[in-house]
Amino acid sequence: MRLSHRFAPAFLSLALVTVLPYDAMPPHGKHTASHAREDAGKSADPAPFGSECRVLVTGAHVVAYCHNPYPDTDHVSLHIECAQWWDIDTDTAPAEAGPAMTVRLTGRCWEAVRSAWVTHRR
Repeated sequence: MRLSHRFAPAFLSLALVTVLPYDAMPPHGKHTASHAREDAGKSADPAPFGSECRVLVTGAHVVAYCHNPYPDTDHVSLHIECAQWWDIDTDTAPAEAGPAMTVRLTGRCWEAVRSAWVTHRR
């Protein structure tokens, strides 16, 4: 009797694997017909997009340099969160970074910068 209790989990998992439909099992590097149809609707690799940006904070001043190595235009904006509650956070207007172009964005706080980042938009 002990032998069957010891192997019960193994028997149960074996039974579940054989009973589950094929689509419910994870793929093992092979594509079924349904996977091939799903892959045909999607492009293999999306077109690369987005400037490479360096954000430099010096005291209360922020400068960001964004270089766009791709053929699509990237609209970049600098966002600055100031450390003091009374200091106004700033967001720059979107600047156009065309292909092979470098854009310089600047901003500042009155006393100190808590964080600064750049967003990208097509």
